Amino acid sequence: MTIVTQASDAGAALIAALAAPEAQAPASLPRTMVVGAHPDDETAFAGFRLARLASAQFVCVTDGSPRDGLDAARYNLTPDEYAHARAGELQDVLGSCGIPADHIRILGYTDQEAALHLAGIARLLTALLQQHAIEAVLTHPYEGGHPDHDATAFAVHAAARLLAQQGRRTPAVVEMACYHAGQEGFRAGTFVGVGPEDTVLHLTPEEQERKRALLDRFATQRHTLPYLPVAVECYRRAAGYDFLQPPHAGPLHYERQPWGMTGERFRSLAAQALQELGLERTA
Repeated sequence: MTIVTQASDAGAALIAALAAPEAQAPASLPRTMVVGAHPDDETAFAGFRLARLASAQFVCVTDGSPRDGLDAARYNLTPDEYAHARAGELQDVLGSCGIPADHIRILGYTDQEAALHLAGIARLLTALLQQHAIEAVLTHPYEGGHPDHDATAFAVHAAARLLAQQGRRTPAVVEMACYHAGQEGFRAGTFVGVGPEDTVLHLTPEEQERKRALLDRFATQRHTLPYLPVAVECYRRAAGYDFLQPPHAGPLHYERQPWGMTGERFRSLAAQALQELGLERTA
């Protein structure tokens, strides 16, 4: 079933605000919500523009702490301590960009398990989008990079459709390029199927250093974030996705990882969530 999010000028306004040179930065944004899967996704994929998003609401779907505790053990922490540390890092980084703590909400789903809670996440996002009268959402694409990324993309699009069914404002959805499996291996900082509508920001060496300084504040992620490029950030308006079809041909990136998810299983979970939400019919 294809979920199509209504387009609006707010999406174009958000991309224009993200892409504008420093001297031409807009005085205001559309009412924006940044929805990421993990505490650091917003910085890894849109970090250069975080200060420009200071008025936005920030939602993090997971606590960033996998159930197996392996990531936590690397830092001699329990899973709960690791989740607490990641939440602190998120507030520290966003606070340094002028984003107040009351604009940050962590939904607290277990890392790597967001796909098990698609309908619940969609309902929570529906309420938050309505509460804050959100006009534009910046979030992940559906590209098979991480199951939590795909779950977040599904939930955002489903929430927008639920709002439309209720006759309420439907926010425009804008995507930040993350990572996925390319034909020649791991690809980050670009979308599957790069197109002319993509807005690509090439950071200067000084701008890259500023972004690295933000990423370095995520001390618990020093073993993973260095694998992500800092020279480019890429944004685009989201298309309608068929979450019951693979995001691209060939194996997905997360099928090659020990994260407990396959594309086939994700699509089955998406089908169940669509039915539970009453979104089984094509929009």
